[in-house]
Amino acid sequence: MNVLVVGGAGYIGSHAVRLLTRAGHNTWVYDNLVFGHPQAVPQARLIEGDLLDRRRLVSVMREHEIEAVMHFAAFAFVGESVVDPAKYYQNNVVGSLNLLEAMREAGVLKIVFSSTTATYGEPKVMPITEDVPQRPINPYGFSKLVVEQALADYALAYEFSYAALRYFNAAGASPQGDIGEDHDPETHLIPLVLQVALGQRSHITIYGDDYPTPDGTCIRDYVHVDDLATAHLAALEQLGPGVALKLNLGTGRGASVREVIEACRRVTGHKIPAEVGLRRPGDPPELVADSTLAQSTLSWQPQYTDIESIVSTAWGWHSKHPRGYRS
Repeated sequence: MNVLVVGGAGYIGSHAVRLLTRAGHNTWVYDNLVFGHPQAVPQARLIEGDLLDRRRLVSVMREHEIEAVMHFAAFAFVGESVVDPAKYYQNNVVGSLNLLEAMREAGVLKIVFSSTTATYGEPKVMPITEDVPQRPINPYGFSKLVVEQALADYALAYEFSYAALRYFNAAGASPQGDIGEDHDPETHLIPLVLQVALGQRSHITIYGDDYPTPDGTCIRDYVHVDDLATAHLAALEQLGPGVALKLNLGTGRGASVREVIEACRRVTGHKIPAEVGLRRPGDPPELVADSTLAQSTLSWQPQYTDIESIVSTAWGWHSKHPRGYRS
């Protein structure tokens, strides 16, 4: 299949591109390189372009006879979305609608969309199933939910076939240690902790230790980036007339902030000092996926199910590339 991976030079997209290529798909990457890294993907397959440039999108799809799209291109900093919502609605919502219209014009009716657990907001039931009400509490989560609704409407009106995959906490890196996580600014817990091990930070801050959890720190479901890529491939290969999937992607096992720090200490052999700070507004005590539906629908099973194995792959990347792709 000829597949266009929009945002494919980013963290999750680049791992998906590698897997798609290995599975025999003819894969092209479309990225504006604001957060993506050209070193993360085959140079001959990289097309630089913006999500808002409909004419270029249509041209690329027609030129390469694209049959399906994977859509990873989004701004994804929750805090930033609160202080600058216009940026998120313009890119994540307007940009996505522009992509869908370009697909219609080019006759491409299959799409796998990168959605998020942030669409659920602060659910009261754990683990989270797909029928839990989606009540996002920030513009980032809402922007993703709007696109999910648009996909459902496009499926009914224009015969689109889609999969909206709601990630929990993406983590880890390629086991080969050659592609991985490189964000600026970095906001994800595991790379922040590993920066302490690398001597790039003096300590890691734990934002609150008085949550109603076993050790008082927040619990999250960390899912390996290669497991996410595998789910995208499985979803892509199921798309066809009448297919509309909305699925959670997680391991079903939560790890607390303290457990993540301890795993990083064991893997790196560094002490990694930690200090307790104040809670951050809007941090739910626990977010854990029920991925039963994804496992049965996609015949998908996460291969990295414990936090230490996920951290090990992350350390393999960060220790070899302490400054990310600039290394």
